[in-house]
Amino acid sequence: MSTPTLDKHSAALDAAENSAFETITVTLRVRRFNPEVSDEVSWVDYQLEMDPKERVLDALHKVKWEIDGSLTFRRSCAHGICGSDAMRINGRNRLACKTLLKDINPEKPITIEPIKGMAVLKDLVVDMEPFFQAYRDVMPFLITKGNEPTRERRQSAEDRERFDDTTKCILCAACTSSCPVFWNDGQYFGPAAIVNAHRFIFDSRDEGGEQRLEILNDKEGVWRCRTTFNCTDACPRGIEVTKAIQEVKRALITRRF
Repeated sequence: MSTPTLDKHSAALDAAENSAFETITVTLRVRRFNPEVSDEVSWVDYQLEMDPKERVLDALHKVKWEIDGSLTFRRSCAHGICGSDAMRINGRNRLACKTLLKDINPEKPITIEPIKGMAVLKDLVVDMEPFFQAYRDVMPFLITKGNEPTRERRQSAEDRERFDDTTKCILCAACTSSCPVFWNDGQYFGPAAIVNAHRFIFDSRDEGGEQRLEILNDKEGVWRCRTTFNCTDACPRGIEVTKAIQEVKRALITRRF
């Protein structure tokens, strides 16, 4: 009497296993550029058999490891922590390691191109130096006066909550490279730099708020923001970027932070 039950159980497991490994045909349409070969940009299609629950990064790995080793892109941790694999996927800034194929309509070609507003070095790799220079310019570190403390600098939960959101930034540049002002003016500090300034301006332990506010009061600073919310929409960490920028503007006017 138990045999049919076992057979049914086995059949159910087999069905679940087959479903788990179901694959679909995916077309990656990748923007290719190699200055050592040509000054022209080209679009190349790659057809792959993929599990729809896999990520865009997995598909790029399959292209590089099995089809075309010359494809160039950045990635490191592959788990949404380092921020190095930001790229435009179907016209939107995303992290390739956090974007599942099934969530971006894999029945149509998936377009992949480098983030905008920065010089393309090769394929999906851009020159991040201007981005990181803006980050360095806002002094993203704790500034204090006097002697070194003999114990840790304590902070209340309420004081920490004031800037908690902007501590989540992973410097992927998804917000900055989605900003129309940054596209048209590479001198603009950009959302990511302002977010990282916010993180310290509103830190109760920091004493460099006035310096950072003066830096962002420049013509290429915080006032260039046009509040289009592109940056907030693009942030893979869910940071309220536009809100942070508005709070820095308010601090400049009121000098209260």
